[in-house]
Amino acid sequence: MTILVIEDDPSLNKNITEALRAEGYTVLDVFDGLLAERILQRETLDCVVMDINLPGKSGFEICKSFRTANTQTPVIMLTAFSELEDKVTGYTCGADDYLTKPFFMRELVLRIQALIKRSAAETTDNLKQILTSGDITLNLKTKKVFRKGEEIVLTPREYQILEYLMEQNGDYVSKDDLITRIWGGSFNFNTNTIEVYISFLRNKLDKPFDTHTIKTKVGYGYYLDFE
Repeated sequence: MTILVIEDDPSLNKNITEALRAEGYTVLDVFDGLLAERILQRETLDCVVMDINLPGKSGFEICKSFRTANTQTPVIMLTAFSELEDKVTGYTCGADDYLTKPFFMRELVLRIQALIKRSAAETTDNLKQILTSGDITLNLKTKKVFRKGEEIVLTPREYQILEYLMEQNGDYVSKDDLITRIWGGSFNFNTNTIEVYISFLRNKLDKPFDTHTIKTKVGYGYYLDFE
């Protein structure tokens, strides 16, 4: 696991770095805000330890900018002040925890371990909310669909049909299956309605990307194929 330490005090930076490396972490350490921001943009990190008062750019500014692109990696802020206003500002900028100097190194290590553990659990939960088929992703929590990073806006029925097709991992889904799953079996319309919804889905998911992903096998039903 990799931790970025952003602290302009050479002695404290060294002490934090050594303590974390003794725990088995890979540590990147920097002394100014501008360099820290560049590292945050290019590195994959498990936690960030960030001083507030930094040359070049403050911890508040760095954290706020970082959170526009990354909401998962935990950030713990360090400050020489204990005023409530500073803590409120830090949390508002996206910090997950706050430690006032001077502090015991062991406490910092324990807080970092707790943040990483919580972040890993949240990431696992989020992954459980994502269905992926080929280059299509479906978020079960937000009900949003993306293809090649581009959001595809679907109606509730279109979304339900796509979700069912993705759950089958390429297996066939008959019209009767769709009627039972989406309408609960109480479907009094002509089954051509299913064909209409499939056509809508193809127009939104396939046509803009010049693909033919939602396919039909006569006598079997619909299925997803990315080859």
